[in-house]
Amino acid sequence: MSGTTGKSGTAGKGGTAGKGGTAGKGGTAGPGPGSLLVRAARPGRAVAYLALALLGAFVGIAGSLLQGAWLPGGLMLALAATAALFYGSLRATGTQLGVAASAVGWLLAIVVLSVGRPEGDAMFASGIAPLVFMLGGMATAVICATMSRLPQPGGGPGRLGG
Repeated sequence: MSGTTGKSGTAGKGGTAGKGGTAGKGGTAGPGPGSLLVRAARPGRAVAYLALALLGAFVGIAGSLLQGAWLPGGLMLALAATAALFYGSLRATGTQLGVAASAVGWLLAIVVLSVGRPEGDAMFASGIAPLVFMLGGMATAVICATMSRLPQPGGGPGRLGG
């Protein structure tokens, strides 16, 4: 064999293996069969992410109107609707990208509504409630996006060796 081996590794023809690894002919392998580079794009997923972004914009607009109309109850209802949107996006798509799509739509709507007009009119009143709505919604999006992945049907246990 012309290859060299490292600690507990095996080498194939012309390859080099390091600690515990195996290299075939010529060295390292490319992306696995499940990587994003190999998988075919599904147009249904793109439509779903676009729909989630539009739904996020709708919830952002509705929440902006609601939190300003009824201060304590409207703010809580707007935050609950925002949390339901983000968690529902995670459950519907099973990926963090679904949460990100709805969060981008929500955030764009909030930012556009928070910018005042040249005449001095603004959608958000001054005070703590709009800040709680914006920061609370963003925190909810981050929490939902960083939740553990949903278990896949037919999958084994979540831990290795378990």
